[in-house]
Amino acid sequence: MIGDSVRRMDLDEARQLPFVRQPVFLLFLMAFAMPIAFSVWSALLNNFVIEMAGFTGVEIGWLHTVREIPGFFAIGVIALIIFIREQVLGLVSLILLGVSTALTAYFPTFGGILTLTLLGSVGFHYYETVNQSLQLQWLKKEEAPQALGWITAVGSFASLIAYGLLVVTWKSFDLSYSFVYMTSGGICVAIALFSFFFYPQFEAPNPQLKKMVLRKRYWLYYLLQFMSGARRQIFIVFAAFMMVEKFGFEVHEVTALFLINYVANMVFAPIVGRWIGIYGERNMLVVEYVGLTLVFLAYGGIYYFGWGVIVGAALYVANHLFFSMAFAIKTYFQKIADPEDIAPTAAVAFTINHIAAVFLPALLGYLWVVSPGGVFILAAMMAGTSLLLACFIPCDPQKGNETLFSRLAATPAE
Repeated sequence: MIGDSVRRMDLDEARQLPFVRQPVFLLFLMAFAMPIAFSVWSALLNNFVIEMAGFTGVEIGWLHTVREIPGFFAIGVIALIIFIREQVLGLVSLILLGVSTALTAYFPTFGGILTLTLLGSVGFHYYETVNQSLQLQWLKKEEAPQALGWITAVGSFASLIAYGLLVVTWKSFDLSYSFVYMTSGGICVAIALFSFFFYPQFEAPNPQLKKMVLRKRYWLYYLLQFMSGARRQIFIVFAAFMMVEKFGFEVHEVTALFLINYVANMVFAPIVGRWIGIYGERNMLVVEYVGLTLVFLAYGGIYYFGWGVIVGAALYVANHLFFSMAFAIKTYFQKIADPEDIAPTAAVAFTINHIAAVFLPALLGYLWVVSPGGVFILAAMMAGTSLLLACFIPCDPQKGNETLFSRLAATPAE
């Protein structure tokens, strides 16, 4: 297996190492590296494709459909971890993401952008699949909500640095797309290579199943993942695109908006982690989905009632804050899962999360041309469906008590 030549160390032994060499710090480091490439790619994307390739809503829809295809095939991680250790696969995926980002500006055509987007997406989605698995294997259940909050904050901090530099330097130094993409992708690659050589291979106590796992008792987790993927795609694809197309935002203005988001997330995510530990996954997800329903309805109001740019920017920030609560789905699964199911189920869940993502952006791209507000009304309906599903999570989720119906089904009729 690739990675076996590097020293292996079990988690109990690893926790005795200096903090910067412990598994949790490696999770922090990877969480820092990924946004350096991906967030910069995202920040420049709408302006890049409109200015350099003449994209409309149709092309941007197809771009994001292609981007989500590797997410749909994230189940392939199960086959890869037979031959490659998860930790190694995660770092190799980061390298692929970084290289693809670095080359983006050198292929400013529809075909070139789609090809590099596809390759970068393989890196991004396979990294995210493995990263989610490693987080749930390496973190103890009692510390996971708070630790995941800090990991999210680290990712936001990386994005904050990248966006802050873009805001300050894009116009002042007349930066080019090629320079920024090359720099951000190169930094991501450098961090991944450092992590590969600096850290031992950490051994979780429960060997992971290396086959596809679909369990009936995980049905609610699967549905939450499906709805999350469908709803998130509408936001990722069309919210920032709206700011450029409708309000004429330039690169530094879009980046400033992203900057505000990540400052808020950096502060808010650790607090959310603490709240999940106190109030539970169900309550936090209910708050998230109520908030998202209202935000998406308000997005529709921008088109139906002519609300202005201030409302659009405020909704964009609010949307990100509600999305930051979504890691409660991870900790819910950690509580109900068999430990050996984490890696294969992470891959299956990522595939489920991307079922709608494969066709939804392209399909809604055509709806966008006719009725942009209708796209956001559809997203509000999806958020409402997620709210209903969240209500089925019990107050104390665990194996045997996965949903409100689990114990009822297990109780013999009198």
